[in-house]
Amino acid sequence: MRKSLLLSTILASIGVFLLVGGTLLLVDPRAPKHEAIKTGGLAGGAIIALYALWLNDRRRKVEEARQEIESQRIDHDRSRVADERFARAVELLGHETAQVRVGAMHALAGLAKSRTEYTQTVLDILCAYLRQPYRKTKNDPEEIELEVRLTSQRLIEDLLPRLEEESPPIYDLNLTKAHLEFMDLSYRQVGDLYLRVAHFEDSNSFHHMKIHGHFYVTEAVMTGRLHMHHTEIVGRAWFSRFKARGLAIFTETKFGGETKFADSEWTDVKADGCTFAVEADLPEAWRN
Repeated sequence: MRKSLLLSTILASIGVFLLVGGTLLLVDPRAPKHEAIKTGGLAGGAIIALYALWLNDRRRKVEEARQEIESQRIDHDRSRVADERFARAVELLGHETAQVRVGAMHALAGLAKSRTEYTQTVLDILCAYLRQPYRKTKNDPEEIELEVRLTSQRLIEDLLPRLEEESPPIYDLNLTKAHLEFMDLSYRQVGDLYLRVAHFEDSNSFHHMKIHGHFYVTEAVMTGRLHMHHTEIVGRAWFSRFKARGLAIFTETKFGGETKFADSEWTDVKADGCTFAVEADLPEAWRN
């Protein structure tokens, strides 16, 4: 087809050359013949130039289409490899060896950092691991399991956007029934934070945070320290039936939505400087 177009273009160029040159000689027979030939040549050459421009444009479009197809193929291959890595890492989370489970968690976190579409799913999986039944003992196998759980907590923290980031992607955390020890989400941003029926041991930090959604800690039990000062909760904050058997620090925390304390128990609370956008029925420990 390209040869046919080239031949047609050459014939058209010759035709234009003869037509323009001949017309000039017929209109003005006394005009110099070389001028007529020159003008006809320029007209014929313009046809060739237009063909060359069209051909280059067509080549460019073909090359762009080829590159687009190649880019799609590369993306498809990367997605396939990422899916395989994800599936393998999830499978290894059930391995009997603690080191393998830790490696699987790091693999998932690395995948979430390189492909952000996996981040919420990876956070859900790490939270689900912490929601598994767990009872801390002094037996060596349990201590090893504690290290695995601490790794999961650190990776969750690492995947959340920092407080100073503007308009970051916001992710939810569901830690319902989780056993948390030395959890530290300070200076981070989250969407909804669910800690229903959770067990807090030793010291856990949720201070200097911004919770863009709701915060639920209903029916949870705290036996250590809870640091939740200088935090902003945009949505609802429910502490119903929460048992705080240690020191809970809420200094300068902002509650932007409805806040409930029904049937909650507080041993020692520091809540000076707290603000409530919606009037709350504060427990006596909060009013002192």
